Amino acid sequence: MVKVREDYAVTTDGQVDIEGWVRHIQAQTTLEDVDQFRRACEKAALIDLQAVREDRLWAPGASSFRTGVEMAQVLAELHLDQTALVAAILYRAVREERATLDEIREEFGDDVARLIDGVQQMAAISSLHHPLKGNVLGQSQGQLDNVRKMLVTMIDDVRVALIKLAERTCAIRAVKSAPPEKRMRVAREVFDIYAPLAHRLGIGHIKWELEDLSFRYLHESAYKKIAKLLDEKRLDRDQYVKRVLADIKHELDLAGIQGELSGRAKHIYSIWRKMRRKGIDFSQVYDVRAFRILVPTVRDCYSALGIVHSLWRHIPNEFDDYIASPKENGYQSLHTAVIGPEGKVMEVQIRTHAMHEEAELGVCAHWLYKGMDTGNKSTGYEAKINWLRQVLEWQEDLGDLSGLVDQLKTDVTPDRVYVFTPEGHVVDLPQGATPVDFAYRVHTEVGHACRGAKVNGRIVPLTYPLKTGDQVFILTSNNPAPSRDWLNSSLGYIQTSRARAKVTHWFKEQDRERNVVDGRAILEDEFKRLSIYEVDLTQLAQKVNYQTADDMFAAVGAGDLRPTHVANIAQQLVEPRRQQLDLKLQGTRHQTYDADSDIQIQGVGKLKTQVAKCCKPLPGDPIGGYITVGRGVTVHRQDCLTFLHLREYEPNRIIEVDWGGRQEAVYPVDIEIEAYDRSGLLRDITTILASSRTNVLALNTLSNKDDNSATMTVTVEISSLEQLAKLLAQIRNLPNIMGVHRKRSQ
Repeated sequence: MVKVREDYAVTTDGQVDIEGWVRHIQAQTTLEDVDQFRRACEKAALIDLQAVREDRLWAPGASSFRTGVEMAQVLAELHLDQTALVAAILYRAVREERATLDEIREEFGDDVARLIDGVQQMAAISSLHHPLKGNVLGQSQGQLDNVRKMLVTMIDDVRVALIKLAERTCAIRAVKSAPPEKRMRVAREVFDIYAPLAHRLGIGHIKWELEDLSFRYLHESAYKKIAKLLDEKRLDRDQYVKRVLADIKHELDLAGIQGELSGRAKHIYSIWRKMRRKGIDFSQVYDVRAFRILVPTVRDCYSALGIVHSLWRHIPNEFDDYIASPKENGYQSLHTAVIGPEGKVMEVQIRTHAMHEEAELGVCAHWLYKGMDTGNKSTGYEAKINWLRQVLEWQEDLGDLSGLVDQLKTDVTPDRVYVFTPEGHVVDLPQGATPVDFAYRVHTEVGHACRGAKVNGRIVPLTYPLKTGDQVFILTSNNPAPSRDWLNSSLGYIQTSRARAKVTHWFKEQDRERNVVDGRAILEDEFKRLSIYEVDLTQLAQKVNYQTADDMFAAVGAGDLRPTHVANIAQQLVEPRRQQLDLKLQGTRHQTYDADSDIQIQGVGKLKTQVAKCCKPLPGDPIGGYITVGRGVTVHRQDCLTFLHLREYEPNRIIEVDWGGRQEAVYPVDIEIEAYDRSGLLRDITTILASSRTNVLALNTLSNKDDNSATMTVTVEISSLEQLAKLLAQIRNLPNIMGVHRKRSQ
């Protein structure tokens, strides 16, 4: 639960006690000129008093000084310098036009005025989310200049971004009693822009607070439900935490390790996100209990990890070593999950005090070292600022603001791959990036001219997911022109927003007439493959927010509109009573699931299950099933000696089982494939079906020796139109395939 703090003293009449406040800040950070800091507080307080007398408050009950004090408190916790704190205290007075930048510059110096001016420029980001405030999205040169100026200022002095983060943190804290419309507007802006920015700059506790507070207003019922569940279990959880911490502390003391321990519940938004991602309810979020161990050295981290694993059994595949392989934003820690007392799963994080400071403060732990240190701290700072430079470079190329929000939100996942150019230079990309993403990262023209790729000397498809250590060589054409297929997300050519923006921009430069023709062809091909017919194109265009069919075709041709999205809407128009796949067959089918068990039975009907007493497998263990006589399926660990014996002597009674949850409804769909016959064709198709975890109900192949062709009809189980489109696209890309489409029901 997020708690909003008031860390400043007040007088008997409710005003901020300036002297008490100055002493409070001095206890947290170093003030180089206490008199200047006091004068800034007094000036902001005087401006507030004048506003009250003149009855021109910015909002009922508003106080620019009180807001400035709250902002300065946030920045003091981030250990920023006095100049930033003074700028924060005076910022709202300037923003609300109660003081001018010239006044601030004359009284407090150029640095303070420059920081305030830079924070004001960041208001351009807010305009991205509220285009009705002005002509914004790529149509106002003034707005473009503001965004560029804002980005340049952030690059020159990261304190600008940090002051803005503090201002938005105070704003989201203050909207509790605001009208619902304002709460939603501020929450959406904070969630989309400033929480990702805090993550990118590595400021963990600000990111968590912004996520939880904005989630509180964007999904109020879900927030309250999880908060209530956490509160109901608070007493039991507190007792459990004390017990676990005592056990760890005792073992650390025996090993001579000085550790600082703490326990807490996961943040509400992270719990909700995990429930959504895995399709589980609150009772199945096993790592609600989280523990942190801070130790002096890296060696102590691994020693503490050994102690934790000796106390409790760790869960396979739930260990991450971010010390040996730090996250992209500099985060370092050991993460493990263990089955603790009472059989409850716990998450344990282990790091040094320095790593903890980095996790909490991020770039704030580095910015003072810029230009003064060549060690790791300077490197961490530059890595974060380089990202801001990339945003600026991309936005300059694209020329409008429509994708800036996406760029701020995306490419912030912790998993990165590091690949080499032919000359040996290292390029880092998000996990799953392809050679096309690599080409655009090297240079825009290299991306446009890309026609193929070699990885480690071997030719690979352009959809090949790059891995750390790969050396990539791009094969180029003399006539640079990206393929429109690259913008089809189902095909998997592009994974980064940067590459997608470059390709989109290239097609925007082409003639509208060509985009209309190409877009029409793309949609006709998509509809044909998915067996969608008799679509009212005018109505469809309006459903996807375009006036005419040609406008819709042009958007598809330019890459602004995804064909799969249009196909989904078209499917709903053709058969409005069905929101998913049309089924001429009998109903839907669900994966077999035992409602009273966490064990999912694969390949058989609904059977009773029981856990073997010999090995007592736990969730996460590799398991197998043995069909007993009259007692259903007994589930063993795969390394259980009894199970190995049964597998050797009674293999016909061994079945595959898996830990699982409830599955979505699936629908039988007939796919027709036309191809030139060749050796290995059926193998390649079934490999795609297996790798996409698509269940096959029937498969029929008819070969024609006269023209060396083959026609296959495959009945598969599909959960959504998007899954079907992706499957068809993957099969179409195989060699010798002439066509693949969904077979229309008769």
